[in-house]
Formats: sequence, C-alpha cells, structure tokens
Amino acid sequence: MTNSGNGSATPIEHRATIGDLEVRYLEWLSSGESSATPILALHGLASSANWYERLAARLSGQYRVWAPDQRGHGQTTQAPTGYDWQTLAADAIRFLDHLGIEKAAVLGHSWGGNVAINVAARFPERVSMLVMIDGGFLDGHLLPDASWELFRNRFAPRNVSGDRQEFLDRISAQLDDCWAEDLERIVQTMVYEDEAGQIQDILRPSNHAQVLEAMWGEPPSVTLPDILCPTLIVPAGPRPDRAGGEFRRTKTVMVEAAAEAVPNNRVHWIPETIHDIGYHKPDELAAVIMDFLAGS
Repeated sequence: MTNSGNGSATPIEHRATIGDLEVRYLEWLSSGESSATPILALHGLASSANWYERLAARLSGQYRVWAPDQRGHGQTTQAPTGYDWQTLAADAIRFLDHLGIEKAAVLGHSWGGNVAINVAARFPERVSMLVMIDGGFLDGHLLPDASWELFRNRFAPRNVSGDRQEFLDRISAQLDDCWAEDLERIVQTMVYEDEAGQIQDILRPSNHAQVLEAMWGEPPSVTLPDILCPTLIVPAGPRPDRAGGEFRRTKTVMVEAAAEAVPNNRVHWIPETIHDIGYHKPDELAAVIMDFLAGS
C-alpha cells in the first residue's frame, strides 16, 4: 500500500476507559502542521476502526486521524444496550473529551455516517465539518414499499458463516479488484472464531437489532435539518452493471433528500466503485475529503 500523504501509514493502537466502555482506538500521526483540523473517523456497522487504514494513511500527510472501535464493535466493550443515536453520539463526544479535542472534523462511513450526523446535530459546537461516506443518508422510509419488516429483513446481519478460510475466500471474491494482504488482516478485525471454529460477527445479533430499531425509528430526515456545519456527502456510484438498477435509483433519491435537508452541503459521487470506497478508491476519496476540509 502506498501513502500519498507522507504521513503515518501504520496506526498507533490505544486502549482507554471512557465512560462505561473500554475503548480500543487507532491514531494516525500527521506530518503536517500541528494546527491542522483533527479528524474523528467513525466506522460502519459490524466493522471496526481498521476500516480506515487505507484512507487514514493518505489523510495523515496533512491531518491527525483518530478512529475508535464503536460500542459493541471490534475490541471495544460488548455493551448490551446503548445503540440509540443519543448514546452513540455521546460516546463520540466522550472520546473527543478523552483526547482533549474541543472541535473535530467528523467522518462517518455507512452506519458510521448515521452516527456522525447525530454527533453533528446533537453536539454542533464540537463538529467543525462533516463527511458522510456512502452513509448517513440511508433512510428506510424512502425504500420502495417501505415497511419495518422490509427494512429489518433487508439489513439483517450479513452472512459470515463458515470457517476462517471459507470466510476469507468469500470476502476476497467480493473484493477481488482491491484485495491485498492488508484487507485480509483488516476484515478479520470485525469477526471472531467461535468454539466450533466458525466465524461470527463481533457485533452481536441483539445489538444489531437495536441499531436497526434506531435507524428505522429516527431516520436521517429527522436529524439532517439540524446540522449546521459544512457537510460533504460522498455516495458510491455503482459499477456499469448496476447503474440502471433499482438500488441506484433509490440511493439517488436518498442522496437528493439529504442534500435538500442539510443547509450547507456539497455532494460528490465517486463513480464506479463499491460501498467500501475506502478499500477500492482510497486515493480518490482522500483527495475529495482533503479538498473539502481545505475549503476548496
């Protein structure tokens, strides 16, 4: 993996007691000015802080980046409750307090985008700028024939069945055009091997269910109008074989609704990529984010 920013490609791992959680987090040191805006990076559902490795290595040329394993994810406490937006947003603020950071730019990928918009809306004095990376705009109520049952079934826990090699074979096939040794290591930070040698998501099914309840019960349409800071919405544009499909049309509707709701925003589609833009096109994503943070 190359690092176009000359910052820290390898993160420093930390652990700390923050509120009711034992939090594991990663830090990428900046080679730029110490006054550069600090970045808080929030990963997606059933993911981990390591999702940001490729992206943060590129941002760290100019920025210092921190990414925590969120509640119930990675190596942070498996809390049985607290997957509502207020608690998750408060987790992020307590994390910034622990770091001594008064105000940060907040990035959120996928479900982490939903957490990020709630941080920005509920604690506006703590967020300087907001970046929604193919997330934060997912609104189950905008799905065709929307219903709680449809939403719950569509976003049920992913299939991670099989032993470790079967899991890696399946994931590597899904990420075949960006797969490398670093991704093999990264994806394994999101799962564990049970006593039978089978791979399971670290995020427990009961906690996943609480997340879906929050997403359905308080969708982005409730939160986005309260965001005051400059906001960048970065949707993943589909590959040609999916460009005319229902999912693309539905995503476009959701992105347009988000852009209409947020007072101060810009939208930048990354074309022909996957949901995990940070894996597939980290250079392009980093360039878009740095331009935005620099006010370009």
